[in-house]
Amino acid sequence: MTTYKQIQDYIKNKHQVTVKTCWIAHAKEQLGLPLKPSKRSSEGKPRVYQCPENKLSLIKEAFEYFHDL
Repeated sequence: MTTYKQIQDYIKNKHQVTVKTCWIAHAKEQLGLPLKPSKRSSEGKPRVYQCPENKLSLIKEAFEYFHDL
């Protein structure tokens, strides 16, 4: 599995856009990819920062590039 840093670097280099790690986590959840449990998770509460629709396609492209999808 690709690290969030690798995904951020790929998107930054290709599209000159910075994405938040919480957007990547939300995109993984939306696309049905496995998430590791976090000690700082606030299960049951809504996400504070959901992935914007215009960034979802960039993150999905990065997942495809790294063969995670």
